[in-house]
Amino acid sequence: MITAAILILLVHLLWIALVIFGALFTRGRPLWTTLHILALLWGIGVEISPWPCPLTLAEQYFESRAGLVSFQGSFLAHSLDAIVYPNLPDWLITVAGITVCAFNLGIYLWRFLASRRSRRRTG
Repeated sequence: MITAAILILLVHLLWIALVIFGALFTRGRPLWTTLHILALLWGIGVEISPWPCPLTLAEQYFESRAGLVSFQGSFLAHSLDAIVYPNLPDWLITVAGITVCAFNLGIYLWRFLASRRSRRRTG
């Protein structure tokens, strides 16, 4: 069960990386752009709503099945927990998460407006 918990933590870390850096890799890729925008909206929803992230619930399930309490177990599990769940005030994590998502959405808005201006000049 500890292996499953670590794998879920890795998936969670990759998800967070996608949300933070996804806009850098989506230009000219409509499917990835759509998926990233949906991930951003999901991230904002999870940050401002009372509902927990499903990945967090899966991690907790597998950690409890492995007999672990949060931040115990292997070094890898502890390190990944510290990255995914930094020891910061909840309000700061929420503000940082929403800021990152809004910044990424701003990149998409800038791209959209630039493409419209470009079409007006050529059309």
